[in-house]
Amino acid sequence: MAARNSRYPEIAALLRDRILSGEWEPGSTLPTLDDLAAQFGADKNTVSRAISEVLEPAGLVWAVPKRGTIVRYGMARPHRLRGNLVKRNVATSGPGYSFPSASGQEVWVHHITPTAKPEKLEDERIARLLKVPVGTEVLLRHRVTGPESEPPFQINDSWIHPRVADIPGVAGQAPGPGDWLYRIEAAGHGPLSWMEYIRARMPSKAEAAELQIPMTIPVVVIVRVGRSSMDDEPVEVTEYVIPSDRVESVQALERDESASWPWPEEEPGSND
Repeated sequence: MAARNSRYPEIAALLRDRILSGEWEPGSTLPTLDDLAAQFGADKNTVSRAISEVLEPAGLVWAVPKRGTIVRYGMARPHRLRGNLVKRNVATSGPGYSFPSASGQEVWVHHITPTAKPEKLEDERIARLLKVPVGTEVLLRHRVTGPESEPPFQINDSWIHPRVADIPGVAGQAPGPGDWLYRIEAAGHGPLSWMEYIRARMPSKAEAAELQIPMTIPVVVIVRVGRSSMDDEPVEVTEYVIPSDRVESVQALERDESASWPWPEEEPGSND
C-alpha cells in the first residue's frame, strides 16, 4: 500500500477527472481540504500538494486566499487564435476596433471598473516606445476585459501620448472596444498603423489576481505601438497581458528573397 503522503499524484488525477467531467463547474469552489482529505482517506497536506503541484500548474484550479480553491477552465478553457487582422467591431453601434484576439462580432465585458487617469510613466521600455522622457505624465487607461460568459481574458494598459490625451473621448468609456483609437484618428491622426512586440514571462501577484490565474501560469505580453499617419510618430502604447493557456499565435510565414525556390543552378565549372 502506498504511503499516505505519496498519494498526491493519484488524488490529483481523481480530482482532475471529476473537474473535467463537470462535477464542479468553472467558477465554483472545491470542497475544503478537510472534506477532500476525508473523501480520499488522506491527510490535508497530501491533498494540498495535489492541488498546488499538479492542478494549479495545469490551470485547472486557482487557490484564492479566504475564498478557497476555485475551478477554472483548465485544459478545456476557451483559447483563441491570434493573427494579425484589426477588425471593425460590429457587435456595437460605435466605430471601434477589435484587435486580433477578438472576432469583431462579439461583446466583451469589463471584469473591473475601467479607469483613465494621469500618471507618471516610469517604465523605461514603454517610455522609449512612446518617445517621451521617463517620468512624463501621460494618460493611462487600465482595463481587464474578456468575452461574455468567460473568465478575464486580458489586462489592457494603454499609455496615451500627451499630444492626443486631451482629444474628446480618449479618456472615456464608449460601448464599443477601440472607440478611443477612432477618436484619435478622427482628430487628424488617422489611419493609425500598429506594430506589436510579443514576449512571455511569469505574472505579477496583481496580474494573477486580476486574471484569476495562479502565479505558476506564464502570461503572454503583447506590446502594441500605435503611430499617427500625420508624422509616423507614436500616439499610444498598449500592453496586453494574457494567460498563456488562453491564446495561440498564428502567422503566415513569408519567404525572403534568399530563400526563393527553386535553388539556382550552379554555374558550369564552379566545382572544378
